[in-house]
Amino acid sequence: MQNSKIEWTHHTYNPWWGCVKVSPGCEHCYAESFSKRTGHNIWGPAKTTTRRTFGDRHWNEPIKWNAQAKATGERQRVFCASMADVFEDHPAVVDERRRLLDLIVNTPWLTWLLLTKRPENVNDMIEQATGFSDSDMWFHAVGDRVWVGTSVEDQQRADERIPHLMQVPAKVRFLSCEPLLGPVDLAHVGTEDWDVLAGWKAKASNERGWANTPLIHWVIVGGESGHSARIMHPDWAKAIRDHCERTETAFHFKQWGEYIARFQLTQTELANLPDTVYANAKPIDGDQVYRVGKHAAGRLLDGREWNEYPATSVKVA
Repeated sequence: MQNSKIEWTHHTYNPWWGCVKVSPGCEHCYAESFSKRTGHNIWGPAKTTTRRTFGDRHWNEPIKWNAQAKATGERQRVFCASMADVFEDHPAVVDERRRLLDLIVNTPWLTWLLLTKRPENVNDMIEQATGFSDSDMWFHAVGDRVWVGTSVEDQQRADERIPHLMQVPAKVRFLSCEPLLGPVDLAHVGTEDWDVLAGWKAKASNERGWANTPLIHWVIVGGESGHSARIMHPDWAKAIRDHCERTETAFHFKQWGEYIARFQLTQTELANLPDTVYANAKPIDGDQVYRVGKHAAGRLLDGREWNEYPATSVKVA
């Protein structure tokens, strides 16, 4: 999708549609709901569901974006994929994944953001798709224009997924803490010897020669939106923001989601809330949260927007 509405990207590209749920963050999956509304039964395991693939016209879209970016002299970011997981193990997408990695190599004016809930598959699948004996070779070829991230909605997923992400030799690694469903301590992932933002205490830094360099370059935080949205406690978002500031890690606050806490509203804003919103308030740590909708809740954290990005080159030699 050209000119994506997602705050942290220019475009969204889906090489295919379909996936299978793997953790609590998947429970209210927008992509699954949307695919069902459009009549596609593509959510589930490989033995019962296929994936929706596309023709050449669809695959040519990023080529056009690449030409546009080249004309302006600045890269554009492409989020891949909002309707799938690039590193899902499904036989229907093996050839599509190979085609995607070729496309990435051949669009040097695009920065590709590959977000996965399966970081343990990244290196092996890149080697299988490209023929390289080590994924380092492919990541070296694409430089800092492929960012690899993993979804971290709670501490369990942080402990499970971040150590795998640490083994991916991407120039930029990031976390998407959205929907944030619980507190996440990024200083202590798996063991107390880890600090995934500061980097120099992490075991993976020595394994790949990354000593004294950041292991996570960017963190996105956001609450859940939609009909069945769950509440994100303000303290969870602030704790991650504070840790990013201490470690000089780029932080991007996407949204509060459907809910906002009473203490975040002015007296005038409180007075203007509809009676139905008051009637459906929910308790949170001695205060209340109100369901006001994604737009009204906004994306201000402590009175400002947080739109930071990792430092990379913006032009191609």
